[in-house]
Amino acid sequence: MLWIIALATVVAAYGLGSLPFAVIVSRLMGLADPRTFGSNNPGATNVLRSGNKLAAALTLIGDLLKGSAAVWLAQWVSHSFELNTLVVAASAIAAFLGHVFPFTLGFKGGKGVATAIGILIAIQPALALACALTWLLVAYATRYSSLSAIIAAILAPAYYFLGAGSLWPMDKNLALCVGVLSLLLLWRHQANISRLLLGTESRIGQKTK
Repeated sequence: MLWIIALATVVAAYGLGSLPFAVIVSRLMGLADPRTFGSNNPGATNVLRSGNKLAAALTLIGDLLKGSAAVWLAQWVSHSFELNTLVVAASAIAAFLGHVFPFTLGFKGGKGVATAIGILIAIQPALALACALTWLLVAYATRYSSLSAIIAAILAPAYYFLGAGSLWPMDKNLALCVGVLSLLLLWRHQANISRLLLGTESRIGQKTK
């Protein structure tokens, strides 16, 4: 019975992650579908390329909250049914994959940066803050959203291990989760890495022509 509850929780987390806030917000605000311009990516950064900062902000908030909600649900289930944190870790990854491969958009989703931060907020707020500050500092210095995400993703596992035992308890399942999320984020940014090396990557706020 417990494995059914655990599986249902993971599936629910994937469902939450599949909510396409970039598309939902754009439609509600009468904007073009973000999959039709810029990077064609249904995420906050691409919505910002439409020139509508409010739409981008709402998309960002939605993507953050769905990641957090999926983990909070898993934490509640884990506590209520005395399951270990593997359920939480699996649900976190499922929520991320829901954003990247949403059934609502034909399994073609975004890069998952905001959703990953939302997941980290629920897992450990201090870790999320460290990653968010890293993103902000790199973004401020370079104006490249992708580079900011790449560096934050690389440093996230290091931050977790540095803080474990002092700022938060060490949990092997959650440590593995952070590592997997980091690798998935780097994998999702392969094309961005190539464009950065070629000098053709677009900058934050750059509108499409």
